[in-house]
Amino acid sequence: MIDLTFLVLVVVSFALVFVLWRLASRRRELPCPSWLAWMVELDNPFTKVNRAKFIVEHLALTPGMKVLDAGCGPGRLTLPLAEAVGPEGEVTALDLQAGMLDRVREKVTLAGLSNARYLHAGLGEGKLQNLRYDRITLVTVLGEIPDQNAALKELHRALRPEGLLSITEVIFDPHFQSYKSLLRLATETGFEEVSFFGRRLAYTVHLKKSAEH
Repeated sequence: MIDLTFLVLVVVSFALVFVLWRLASRRRELPCPSWLAWMVELDNPFTKVNRAKFIVEHLALTPGMKVLDAGCGPGRLTLPLAEAVGPEGEVTALDLQAGMLDRVREKVTLAGLSNARYLHAGLGEGKLQNLRYDRITLVTVLGEIPDQNAALKELHRALRPEGLLSITEVIFDPHFQSYKSLLRLATETGFEEVSFFGRRLAYTVHLKKSAEH
């Protein structure tokens, strides 16, 4: 039988880490470290909007599209995205950590895929080519970036006129961004909402460039 005191200590410890990580990420970029990649390689069993299959299926991908997996981590979405756009398409895996990109490369090689590119960079650094991507995914990443405005502006420039930016947020993530604050920032950056899936504490929202931009 699990000792109640021990269980309380574990819960309190996780809560403390959650709060401290969230506060610290407001001052500097603090992504999940590559040695903890196993924590984000699996789909969250408590919400479907964060599952790779759900996100990819709702992007309306077609062969030949170019997709950016921004903040790709260990590649949970990179591989299904690469499979969906086919060999004539292209997926760019972008991450701030070289260790995460190494894991993606290993998976892509094992899967026998040849349509993936790798970009070691942070969003907002200006490393993305303008008007290159038909689809961009950003899954529980935005809250890790101190300068979110710069990040979204770069994604706006990189997205093609008829493209979609898919952002997923889940309350279990220490960097969770509320729908209200995300939509306000996205609107200020030149995006407008196309569709919304899930609930306010676990959602995926699709955005496109507004007509005014």
